[in-house]
Amino acid sequence: MPATVLTARALLLDMDGTLVNSDAVVERIWRRWAERHGLDGDEVMKVVHGRQGHASMAVLLPDRPREQNLADNARMLAEETADMDGVVPVPGARAFLDALAAGGVPHALVTSADVALSTARMAAAGLRMPAVRITAESVGASKPDPEGFLKGAAELGVPAAECVVFEDSGAGIRAGRAAGMRVVGVGPRAAVHEPDAWVPDLTSVHIESTGDGSARVRVGV
Repeated sequence: MPATVLTARALLLDMDGTLVNSDAVVERIWRRWAERHGLDGDEVMKVVHGRQGHASMAVLLPDRPREQNLADNARMLAEETADMDGVVPVPGARAFLDALAAGGVPHALVTSADVALSTARMAAAGLRMPAVRITAESVGASKPDPEGFLKGAAELGVPAAECVVFEDSGAGIRAGRAAGMRVVGVGPRAAVHEPDAWVPDLTSVHIESTGDGSARVRVGV
């Protein structure tokens, strides 16, 4: 895999599938939901990654009132927050976050999870929570809308064009692109969405602080 080197003043990091492997929980929760609603579980799983739950429900049950989706989503978030069985770090995630902190590289978590779920999953994976965090409560629109990434860049005080996004899902990659940012895809889901660079996990990402407030991000070997 040829290496790609990107220069950035800030990194914006998705959580599920990018830093934390929570696929086991997501599969359990959403396949149960699919069964309750008479939907094909495999087709549901093609939709849900990267989006807030109510946004996935709006795609899967387009005629259902938004208020019902929001209430259903709140119940599912509580289920997910109570279920950490199988939640583990993506390979290389701990070293990656440590390198960002050690190099003083501005970075933010931008996740479709809420505060409670993101706190629980990062803790279950043994990962340090970035000082800046954009969650479901922070935005009015779910990925693939770019609002979350744009808010993350604004909180860090960095122009969108000088940010690099790390994402695993199609919805997240589209959100990063819509925000005018370059996107590094992480893991198998990301590969088919043609991000600017791709890695199987974070062991293939190396961070080098340049000393002028930016960083070189080497993606690949």
